[in-house]
Amino acid sequence: MNQILTIFNGATIFSKIKLHGAYNLLRIKEVDENLTAFRNKYDDIMVFSSSEEEYVKHMASVLQRLRDNNLFAKASKCVFHSSSVEYLGYAFSSDGLKMDSSNVQKTLNWTHLKNIKALQSFLGFASLYRCFIKNYPKKITALTSLLKKDSPFIFNEEALSQFQILKEVFTTAPILSHFNPSLPAIVETYASDYVLDALLSQVNDLGKNPIAFDICKLFPAEKNYEIHDKELLGIVWALKHWRAFLLSLSNPFELLTDHSSLQYFMYFKSLTCRQAHWAQFLSEFHFTIT
Repeated sequence: MNQILTIFNGATIFSKIKLHGAYNLLRIKEVDENLTAFRNKYDDIMVFSSSEEEYVKHMASVLQRLRDNNLFAKASKCVFHSSSVEYLGYAFSSDGLKMDSSNVQKTLNWTHLKNIKALQSFLGFASLYRCFIKNYPKKITALTSLLKKDSPFIFNEEALSQFQILKEVFTTAPILSHFNPSLPAIVETYASDYVLDALLSQVNDLGKNPIAFDICKLFPAEKNYEIHDKELLGIVWALKHWRAFLLSLSNPFELLTDHSSLQYFMYFKSLTCRQAHWAQFLSEFHFTIT
């Protein structure tokens, strides 16, 4: 998704082409007809352009490619020359990325979670949109605790409260702006006993805008790290995750984290092998600490 957001920066015109019977359009040899349990990479095609001239050029190129390969589009399912388009469960526009409105409506229709299977389905859906939700792990603690093995499924008041809050969060989630290498960037990281949490944002004339939220569960060995190592691990993980964004910036980005821990790490002369490896990785980036 990060790669997709990078290439969408500057796009203002969006189109989506739905192939008609995409699976059946792929011809195979008769002797291979029994080997048809495979994934088809040809389905929805999104075309995005930054100007009218680009739009005409891009559409002509895509349609010609389809004609050359005898692939056909289903006109009733296509969207052309739109300011926004829904694709892969998200809504893309020149403003940025937001949740697919039809999926948001599905969450509102979810009235109760009667069993573990229903809870797993809801959390799987929620996980798809965790990039929109700050401190996502903290918002699902009561729900995930119901998934513990050999524990009775009791949907108590705390779980119900988190379920309702999460549904509300889905309907009020922010638009994630497209990343712009020329704008100032801010990386915020948080580390707890079990997960790492990070936020990437940028500042423009309208203020601070979120680009992405993300989380990472700690491995068993990482849970035993000292607190300053957990915080440093959070920094390294976030910078690895958004490396393509951060290395493309015109100016140093701002890093919001535990200042004292990072100072200890950057200036302590006797580092462990793990810390030395982190120091080498961090040397690739240009940032200021706040």
